[in-house]
Amino acid sequence: MSSSPASDPRHTVIAAEFRRRIAEGIWPVGAKIPSESELCREFGTSRGPVRQALQSLRVEGLVAGGQGRPPVVSGSVPSQPFETLLSFSEWAHGIDRTPGQRTIEVSLRTAGPEAAAALLLENGEKVVEILRVRSLDGAPVMVERTSFVHDVGRHLFDFDTDSGSIFAFLKQRGVDLRGARHTIDAILADTLDSELLGCAVGAALLRERRVTTTREGQPIEYSDDRYIPELTSFTIYNTADSRSFLARVPSSE
Repeated sequence: MSSSPASDPRHTVIAAEFRRRIAEGIWPVGAKIPSESELCREFGTSRGPVRQALQSLRVEGLVAGGQGRPPVVSGSVPSQPFETLLSFSEWAHGIDRTPGQRTIEVSLRTAGPEAAAALLLENGEKVVEILRVRSLDGAPVMVERTSFVHDVGRHLFDFDTDSGSIFAFLKQRGVDLRGARHTIDAILADTLDSELLGCAVGAALLRERRVTTTREGQPIEYSDDRYIPELTSFTIYNTADSRSFLARVPSSE
């Protein structure tokens, strides 16, 4: 049972307001946060709750500074966690980067064992497979191996997969992309990863495996996305009052 804002500890209410300001760009990344004395006057409280709120945001990676250094905004709160994680293009635009894609293959073939299991398909059923290299500002960052159930994937034969977001196109076609399950782990680059990403065979990559479902929970897409870890990472945000959500974030250079 969730508590109402009126019953929350004062520092929780203040931290929520800080997150809102960061999410809405009122406090953009790199901006100095008002001094503790200013915040105390604004919120009508002592320094304790203000300091606790700032510490909460430091733990979340949203605020940097302390120990004599003025706090600054160091990260952004994703405003659309589902959309921005599901779509590489939407995420890239959201962080003011230019997404790119180079399609290696679009094909209709029998589902492999992992895709068939994820999509609940019988042996021999066909899927539409996509192999693309995704980039940020022209630099390759991810190899995308995606399988769609045939009824969904058939639309992609009418789409230039080098032109932009597959998910945006499918939503325009009325495909119900309602939920997703994400599994994140590490994997060693194989020969294809090495060729497409320019990394060594056996280099560590960050892998996100995703199963996308309809409103009724029917799986329609399975993807195995492999990222260069120096360029991309994932952050989980969660609180005691709300469900956690996952966000793709650019790694610090």
